[in-house]
Amino acid sequence: MAVTNTPLGKSAGPIRSPETLLRLRANIGTLSTMMRNELEETLPWYRRLSADERSALGLVAQNGINAFVSWYEQPSSPSWVLSDVFGTAPTELTRSISLQRALQLIRTVVQVVEDRVPELAAPGEQTALREAVLRYSREVAFAAADVYARAAENRGAWDTRLEALAVDGILRGENTDARQSRISALGWTSRSHFTIMVGPAPAEANASFLGNLRRSAARFADDVMVGIQGDKLILVLGNVRNPDSAYVRLSELFAPGPVVYGPLAVPLADATASAKAAFTGVSVAKGWSGAPRPVSAEDLLPERVIGGDESARRTLIVSIYRPLVAASNGLIDTLSSYLQGGHSLEAAARELFVHSNTVRYRLRRVCDVTGWDPLIPREAFVLQTALIVGRLATPAKQVPAKSLPGKPSAAAPNGNS
Repeated sequence: MAVTNTPLGKSAGPIRSPETLLRLRANIGTLSTMMRNELEETLPWYRRLSADERSALGLVAQNGINAFVSWYEQPSSPSWVLSDVFGTAPTELTRSISLQRALQLIRTVVQVVEDRVPELAAPGEQTALREAVLRYSREVAFAAADVYARAAENRGAWDTRLEALAVDGILRGENTDARQSRISALGWTSRSHFTIMVGPAPAEANASFLGNLRRSAARFADDVMVGIQGDKLILVLGNVRNPDSAYVRLSELFAPGPVVYGPLAVPLADATASAKAAFTGVSVAKGWSGAPRPVSAEDLLPERVIGGDESARRTLIVSIYRPLVAASNGLIDTLSSYLQGGHSLEAAARELFVHSNTVRYRLRRVCDVTGWDPLIPREAFVLQTALIVGRLATPAKQVPAKSLPGKPSAAAPNGNS
């Protein structure tokens, strides 16, 4: 057996045979040509690569043959494999082909050398050279796996940083083009219908938890981004399927406490407003003791107004107060009388001198116009809040002072001066 015994920690290698080494060096060019031809014939995916990609992979394979000759002459630590075989190619290699294809490439190179063993080995050294080829192929395969593992680790770390920047950009209202660029770099396919959910983050929101969270959330949405800000966990979802059930299931991924989802952001530009509504909703959700989990930020409009949320005040005015004013037909007066009269149809009818059925009809009209039903206590509270902020936002009409007949105004000349 032409194999040396080496101390622990050293790579075992063949005995150097001057004749075999001479034959190996003389056939490097021939082996490289055969290797390229074999790659073209046996690997269909190799033929489909671009010229630059084939050139880079061919260089890796040629380096592998050169490195084998050097290793056969002077066995050393496996660390040489990364620098001698792959050189500056790891990044391009991992971008061009998968690990499976990289191993196919290595197998082809090894097969070419192994098939030529009878011609390359000196008499009596064929077995030793064949064993050396197999040992060398093992080292190269492990080195390739290490290259891909490191690339995956670096890519995962970069994706995590990019995801954090994308979520932060949505919360801060970054330029829409920059936000779109970042989520596209993350592989998002969604271009509209974004939902932002905010709730308490678990005490130990480590990388393992976030990975499981993404996989779980991916069952309910086409795209998912996860962010942690302080004690808050943020989910950015694209194209949620079956929202009613999905939001409930997704809320189970948060720590105990209120979970709020913002209004649906159809274009990406609206995602920032949706996120702000969700964050404000989380901070005031305790004001509604019976709030469901999760709860929509739009269902927390009264609490958000009391908490100082200007966007909630504008929403109540634009979506409730102004449509009621525009509808006329006594809807504002009827709603006010009903709410101030203890939600009694009869009391409102007596105050307005109309039949109770008229009050009931007008309240149904209020529901049709605003989408909020005054016969449901919680929604009646939303409507009452809208009336208050609407009246406060409407300036009182100033009636100009007029001089009484026959009495000169204060600014008029006395005539006696």
